Formats: sequence, structure tokens, C-alpha cells
Amino acid sequence: MLPLLRGKSIAENLIFRMNWSHCIPTFLQASFEEDSQKQPAVGHWKPLMPSKGSKEEPETGCQGARGVDETQSTEHLNVSRLRSSSVEIREKGSEFLKEELHKAQKELKLKDKECERLSKVREQLEQELEELTASLFEEAHKMVREANTKQAASEKQLREARGKIDMLQAEVTALKTLVITSTPSSPNRELHPQLQSPSKAVFRKGHGRNKSTSSAVVSAASQNVTPEPVSHECKEVDSILFAEFQAWKESPTLDKSCSFLDRIYREDVGPCLDFTKQELSELVRVAVEQNTLTIEPVASQTLPVVKVSSEECGGPKKCALSGLPRTCKHRIMLGDSGNYYYISPSCRARITAVCNFFTYIRYIQQGLVRQDVELMYWEVMRLRREMSLAKLGFYPSEM
Repeated sequence: MLPLLRGKSIAENLIFRMNWSHCIPTFLQASFEEDSQKQPAVGHWKPLMPSKGSKEEPETGCQGARGVDETQSTEHLNVSRLRSSSVEIREKGSEFLKEELHKAQKELKLKDKECERLSKVREQLEQELEELTASLFEEAHKMVREANTKQAASEKQLREARGKIDMLQAEVTALKTLVITSTPSSPNRELHPQLQSPSKAVFRKGHGRNKSTSSAVVSAASQNVTPEPVSHECKEVDSILFAEFQAWKESPTLDKSCSFLDRIYREDVGPCLDFTKQELSELVRVAVEQNTLTIEPVASQTLPVVKVSSEECGGPKKCALSGLPRTCKHRIMLGDSGNYYYISPSCRARITAVCNFFTYIRYIQQGLVRQDVELMYWEVMRLRREMSLAKLGFYPSEM
């Protein structure tokens, strides 16, 4: 029975057995040769003389030689058997090892293929995860940008809506007051300026304007700079101007591209708002168009709000639009900037004339004026005449 190695695999035990079986015949043969050399030679007759009375000695020697031959033949047979068994064991062991090796190689190939497949799956999953993460971040940023844009637009619309509501409420209140207080027996002199005396057909003292369209359109009608009543003047409708006004009246708009407003911008609005300080003049024009201009009287003890340079804002003794030393009783603010600019009476008259014109055409656009087309046309012409007079330097003494 061949020994086994503890803690070793089957292949290692087989190799050990083969080596052990290979060593056994060699060891037995070597030990047998040593024993044969140590033993005296059997079968050689000693030159002894037989005794006279003994006849059985030759027979005994023959028997001993026969036993030695049998022993040697038995040992040789055992050695040959051991050799043949060791060869068989070696062959079987080698075959077994080859089979185990093939099995191990097949398993290894299968494991390699499985590892390769799993690595491909892992790479694919990692790539998909990266793409998904990038798309999620991009979508999140896009949603945040859209939300911010919508929020800003909503806030802007809310502010505009509130401003329009306040403006409309003020305009409706002013119109109701003027309409209610005007009766045939007791007409409202502000609504009918031709009824006023020449000395009173001017601006009211301490007139303040908050937002360019916050006052009623009829307030512009009270600004009659000529001493003669309007009823004494002769008038004739210009066919070209009336046609342009009729075309505009069918679809009222504040777009300067229409022929009606384009002419007024070129002939009246532009020259009337063309001041020495060109940059500030452009800001004033934009504020008037967007209805974000505020005019307020300057109190005697009010100190100027310094948010920009004093040269740009002017002062109580210097006009910010003309740059000339003039007594400034009013100041303007453009939008919600918080910067006030002191203006002279002449500049105020020019700005007010333009604001009155824009106020009236806004009323027409909003459907608040219920008059005949020709009456609305003459009101527009009157407002244009006021802009022309203001740009030429004529303004009421109480401005």
C-alpha cells in the first residue's frame, strides 16, 4: 500500500505515487545485489574428502543447491512483477493527470470567457451610468434655467400689470370726476377751456405730474398757451394728415413704423425732446415712450438726492437737460432708478407737451375716448401745436 500526502491535491498525490513506485524496484534490486554479495556462494563444492562411513553427504549438497536456485528465481520473479506494476501505475497516473489537466484547462477557459463577458457588462453599465448622470444633470440645469426665466418673466408681467391697474384706476377716477362735474347749467371749465378767461387759460400753479400718463387727457386740454379762445380760430382739415390719422385709428398702435406716428416723431416729438445733453435726452425719450417718467415739484427745503454726479443731475440753480444756469422748480426721475434730474421751466414745458400727446393717443388705443373721428383729430392737432410752441421756447409763466 503506497503512502498518501496529507493536505495535497489528487494530482500531487499521483505524482508522488509514481515517483515512489519507480523507486521501489530500484531499491529492491540494489538490496538484492547487496545480499547476494554478502552471502557465500552456494553450489560450489568444497574440496573435502568424504568420510568413509558417510554416503548421504553428496545428496545433502544437491538439495541445498536446488533450494538456492528456487530462491533466486522467486526473487527475480518478484522483481519483475514489481517493475511491471510500477509501469502500469505510472501509465495510469499519467493518464489520470492528463485528464485532470484537460479538465482544469477547460474550466480555466470557461472562467476566462465568463470574466471577459462580465468585464464587458461592467464597462457597458459604467458607460450607461455616466451618460445617464450627465443627461440628468443637463436636464436639471435646463429645468432650473427655464424656471428662473419664467419666474423673471412672471414678476415683470406682474409689475407691469400692477402699474397698468394703478394707471387705469387713476385715469378712470379723473375722467369720472371731470364728466360728473360738467353739466349744461354748470360746465366744467377745465373740460371746456374756451370758457376760461385768457388770464386763467394757463397751467395751474404748483402743477405736479406723477407718471407721464397718470393725469387725465383733459388736463392737456387746459394748457392753452394762446390768449385767444380756440373758437375764434379758423380751421381746415389737412387731407393727408386726416387720412393718416384715420388709418391709424382703425388699428391704434404705438409703433413708430406707421405713417401717422412716424410723421409726428419726425416733426414734433423728436425736436421737442432734443436737448443739449444728448445722452440724457435719449433716456428721457425712452422713459416717455415706456410711460416710466415722473415729474414732481421741488420743495424749497428739499435737498438733491445724490446718486450720480452733480453735473449730470444739475441742481436747483442748474438745468440737467440744457446745462444752463436756470431756476429749477421741478425734477424728473427716469423709471425706478432713484436718480433725480432738475429741469428748468422751459424743459418741463417741452416734456409735458410730449407726455400729454402720448397720454391722449394711449386713451384712444385703450378705447377710453368716445368721440367723433374729426374731434379726436383736432385734439391731436392741438397737442401737436403745443409741442411745436414748447420746442420754440413758448411756455406759460406759471411753469
